Amino acid sequence: MKIKSLDLPDDVIQFYLDSGIEELYPPQAEAIEKGLIDGNNILAAIPTASGKTLLAELAMLKSISKGGKALYIVPLRALASEKFDRFRQFSSIAIKDGGVKVGISTGDFESRDEWLGSNDIIVATSEKTDSLLRNSTSWMEDITTIVVDEVHLLDSANRGPTLEVTLTKLMKLNPGCQIIALSATVGNAYEVADWLRAKLVLSEWRPTDLKEGVFYGGNINYRGSQQLINEGSNDDAVNILLDILGDGGQCLVFESSRKNCVGFAKRAGRAVSDLLDKKTRDALDGIVAEVMEAAESEASKVLAQCIRNGVAFHHAGLNSAHRRLVEDGFRENTIKVICSTPTLAAGLNLPARRVIIRSYRRYDPNYGMQPIPVLEYKQMAGRAGRPHLDPYGEAVLIAKSYDEMESLFENYVEADAEDIWSKLGTENALRTHILSTIVNGFATTRAGLMDFIESTFFAHQNDTWGIMEVVDECLDFLKEHEMLEGDENLLPTPLGRMVSMLYIDPLSGANIVEGLKKVQHPTELTLMHLICKTPDMRQLYMRSNDYEIINDYVMDHADEFVEVPSQFKATDYEWFLGEVKTALLVLDWINERSMDDISKKFNVGEGDIHAFADIAEWLMHSASRLAGLSQLESADMASVLEKRIHYGARPELMELVMIRGIGRVRSRKLYDAGFVSIADIKKADVGTIAKLIGPKTASKLFTEIGSDLKLPSDEGGVISKTMDSLLGNEQSTFSDFEK
Repeated sequence: MKIKSLDLPDDVIQFYLDSGIEELYPPQAEAIEKGLIDGNNILAAIPTASGKTLLAELAMLKSISKGGKALYIVPLRALASEKFDRFRQFSSIAIKDGGVKVGISTGDFESRDEWLGSNDIIVATSEKTDSLLRNSTSWMEDITTIVVDEVHLLDSANRGPTLEVTLTKLMKLNPGCQIIALSATVGNAYEVADWLRAKLVLSEWRPTDLKEGVFYGGNINYRGSQQLINEGSNDDAVNILLDILGDGGQCLVFESSRKNCVGFAKRAGRAVSDLLDKKTRDALDGIVAEVMEAAESEASKVLAQCIRNGVAFHHAGLNSAHRRLVEDGFRENTIKVICSTPTLAAGLNLPARRVIIRSYRRYDPNYGMQPIPVLEYKQMAGRAGRPHLDPYGEAVLIAKSYDEMESLFENYVEADAEDIWSKLGTENALRTHILSTIVNGFATTRAGLMDFIESTFFAHQNDTWGIMEVVDECLDFLKEHEMLEGDENLLPTPLGRMVSMLYIDPLSGANIVEGLKKVQHPTELTLMHLICKTPDMRQLYMRSNDYEIINDYVMDHADEFVEVPSQFKATDYEWFLGEVKTALLVLDWINERSMDDISKKFNVGEGDIHAFADIAEWLMHSASRLAGLSQLESADMASVLEKRIHYGARPELMELVMIRGIGRVRSRKLYDAGFVSIADIKKADVGTIAKLIGPKTASKLFTEIGSDLKLPSDEGGVISKTMDSLLGNEQSTFSDFEK
């Protein structure tokens, strides 16, 4: 089917022709035949790289050309950024005055983001979409096309209930809205399509053939054929990736843990380095320089050394800047190998000629090492093969025996992905969504609430009589904690409305309110522990050498906690110690302990520290708002702590650290040198500031605060003639400046 034959505006067709897309792939053509651009709901369960995003684009652009508005829902912020960058290319399509406008929203769960309503396409995470609904954002009613990327995450215990309830609300809010659901792996695709009232496009077609095999006995074994791999190393995975690199391909390696990921990247780098030419090495040196510029810990040096050898590792412990550098370097074919935890299998567009699943087992704290689901294997294997660049893609598992090889063929290569199941039917999942459903007016009685639940994927799969008891338990909890009132008609209280709008679990809200009311003289530790004991906070695990240290700390600061559980209740006390440990990490962050020290002390990465800080900031903001609602004195302290968590700094740095692009480390250097305010900096000359924070950053600082650069005495104009080049050169040194 030709692009130019589609019932689309001429500008849309020309955009794709100019992009080199003239003909649709078979699954795309099937979607068109089933009414994709005629407004029909579509579930496309087709392999990675088979053109799912193009399906969404065609539906969105057709809708926009008729005056509509599109919402594109993704599971991850990184994926939101990737889609936003792609859709911004539509600005040249003149189906509206000024072209197609695109907006993105992934954070600030208490904001309506009304400004986004001026856009034609809005990209948001499922959690942000849920929060926009909770905050009654007006433009949500104008949505005419909803795209749900990675819809199989309905099966996720963490994200699934939010995605499910959000979709249910959107279908009720906009009953005539078109829904496009996308996934590479849905076992029970017919069931999901039936729930969404969607036409199903189910296909195994790929633009690049995928060969799935198992390495054993020196060969990659396929059903019916073998490929010999040279043994230049004692690590099978290294030999397998060297084989494909020698043929001009790239490789993704999936590992079971961060530690294994980094260790393999080091080993592989020593072998890959010998294959690199000078042009590639020079390009890698450029990436290394950028990595070190964004470095805050020793782990960054390890990443930099791996990249210098053409190999990188990728996991959630990296900071966002480093993850982006690794991803971009791989897309540009400068970085040849990425060793990753399964984070890269979650939708990011980073295909490679060969994918190696080095370990198909994952650690489960309850059961030890367990085989991964088939769905996860299919997601990783689907990364193999770059369309229009690779002649084929290969996914390779590694076996240690013949029996294991046969088992891997049977249980992964030849197996179908598991069915996905709703995770909505638990009190933890339902509690927050029942409150928001009542606050938003989607239900105002118990009967209305059950009617709403009848519309969910859970009800589509199960009889709802079994969930009625859980619903009643949630309602009792919400009434007991004064978030709901009434029997016949369910009405949210001011507290209930605020908890819903803050996007926190009602149990978190109850714990915070009760704790704030109990404490007489709160300290930083009091409030930090209070937010760290909520179910919304990610918890640190206790290691064997932590118990004595954390317990001693608790004994020394016992009067600063709202409540210390009895040590005789072992499980409760161990959980409490984990909460305290988490609180101490955030306290170290706001007291300016170095990123490297925090990483080593708590055995976490830079990305983890930022993730803990993000959640803590959100919960401290919630504590401040809830304290204000209850007219408690702790509101001001919580508000100050919220800002300190955001910047990771002590109170005296607040004025400096709020200057964009300066950060807490440079702010501390300025403060300790006597520049304690913006007014002090404005009085200084650029040379003095440059010696503290670097020439280029000094130039940006003066621009940011709206002050002209003040240069030292400049006889003959020598400095003024050279400042631009010095400040624009990242490699300029202080001695260069002094000369």
